[in-house]
Amino acid sequence: MAGTASAAPSQPVDKVSDATRDRARESAADSSFNAAALAANAETVKAATAAALAHADATGVGKNETLRVKDTLIDPDGKRHVRFVRAYQGVPVVGGDLVVHLDAKKNYLGVTRAIKHRVAVPSVAPKLTAPQAAAKAAQSVSGKAAKTELVVDARSAEPVLAYRVTVTGGGKAETGVSHSVVVDAGSGKVISSTPLSDGFISPRLKATLRDQGQQAKPRKNAKSAPPAKVQPGAGFPAQANGTGASFFAGDVQLTTTQTAKDSFTLKDPSRGGGETRDAGGKELGSFASGKAFLDSDNRWGNGTTTDAATAAVDAQYGITSTYDYYKATFGRNGIKNDGAGPHALVHFGDKVGNAFWSPECGCMLYGDGDGETFKQPLVALDVTGHELSHGVIEATADFQPTRVDARQNQFGEAGSLNESLADIFGSGVEFRTNNPGNPPNYLLGEKLGLEQKFLRRMDKPSLDVLEGTVDYWDEGSYDREVHAGSGVSSHAFYLLAEGSGKKTIGGVEYDSATYDGKAVSGIGREKAQQIFYRALTRYMVSTTDFHEARTATLQAAADMYGENSTEYKAVDAAWAGVNVTAANTPQEGPAVKR
Repeated sequence: MAGTASAAPSQPVDKVSDATRDRARESAADSSFNAAALAANAETVKAATAAALAHADATGVGKNETLRVKDTLIDPDGKRHVRFVRAYQGVPVVGGDLVVHLDAKKNYLGVTRAIKHRVAVPSVAPKLTAPQAAAKAAQSVSGKAAKTELVVDARSAEPVLAYRVTVTGGGKAETGVSHSVVVDAGSGKVISSTPLSDGFISPRLKATLRDQGQQAKPRKNAKSAPPAKVQPGAGFPAQANGTGASFFAGDVQLTTTQTAKDSFTLKDPSRGGGETRDAGGKELGSFASGKAFLDSDNRWGNGTTTDAATAAVDAQYGITSTYDYYKATFGRNGIKNDGAGPHALVHFGDKVGNAFWSPECGCMLYGDGDGETFKQPLVALDVTGHELSHGVIEATADFQPTRVDARQNQFGEAGSLNESLADIFGSGVEFRTNNPGNPPNYLLGEKLGLEQKFLRRMDKPSLDVLEGTVDYWDEGSYDREVHAGSGVSSHAFYLLAEGSGKKTIGGVEYDSATYDGKAVSGIGREKAQQIFYRALTRYMVSTTDFHEARTATLQAAADMYGENSTEYKAVDAAWAGVNVTAANTPQEGPAVKR
């Protein structure tokens, strides 16, 4: 596995020599494999770039544009998919992402693109200076400008030259403090402001819970961890087996790193160095700024907030379980598919009742609770699976909301898909982990202790009255808050996996009804996951809406099982069950609201 290393306990000299030779052979084999893979990817990117230019009428790539590869995937049958972002006269384009599809012989098959219009602006010479744009952006969210770059904003029908400014320190930590602010380089108008961190608890939900005076009463599984054997004869650093007493999952096994005879740290060398650190109540901007957790006997936490390591146990268990889920289920080697293990910072900020995936940090951030609604860290397993899945989505389709309101609530179908797929894969983490202390189900946030017993659920999303989640698509989905809108595709996934009607799965009772009243037969969770993941990574882009998601999942099912297969027909029936059909496909997508 790329990016991992381990050391074994001391052995006799002859065995060490054998082990050394084995590792050398494995390293050489890995190097040869990686070199071959890189060469194959380079040839694929070259062919896809040529195809994008040769088929400009379909791809929309003009002569003044260049393409930069973001991801390359080669399927078992040889089909290839290259995800690009583009630049216009050397200036990066916002909303210009596309995926070029090739067959096994590198012939052009088609394209999936985020915008349907050509990219062009009268000039790439800005009227505003970068410092002027940075000042306007920082003022708009009461923060500090950290990075400014000239871009072409092509998200609306009339592309405009603009500055994209990363602003930190804007807003409250519990709703995300970093923003991507786009400023018109001619007029100085703020075009958009999007939070870079998407919290599990949305600003709208936070306000609802506080207005109702709710206090979450989490379902805990606190126990004392049994002693773990220390490895006194090991060469350090060495992989070690530890135990943890978590808030939410009971006693758990942890793979840690032994750094000395009586010293261990929460870093997992078997999973790309996945590690949890302590933010110490500060709003740290980088994982490296966190303090490593250290322990003398490799027993971590006590199941309560009296031990700072307890939150770290849940976090470490969550990030490594999510890593395992993506690796075992999809062959994905880490959040960015680069072999690196996930990172997490616990005890983030002061009175932060939320959990985030932070693109800037490249890690999970967990607050300790706001002391009002949430009096404990939001470190439940499906919360971590959901938030780390946002990282996977960012590395692939990178769905973007249609608009963001003044309170940082996000709207639109692409944003709803972002939340939905994070729920789908977050639930998948629970099923794959299958911990009796945290039983798997199609509920999200059921461990947090809310009065409605869960936050969201997939069989009948409208049972989530806190967020007003919907069961079926309608034209209101164009501008619906993303957590409320997420029910459309989450419900479609549930129907595809389990089918409609009443059933009991893992002790939980479900009852899923379809829009048209027609029964839907499920094909099983494993197949449903594969179809949705393939659609995400190959056929979805930043602007994908629900009808385009239907098309993407149908294409994924056709790739895997054929257009006449039971699976393909089940995908079609599942989307029809939530009122997403070919017949009601909108002629044009909604314009971006500025």
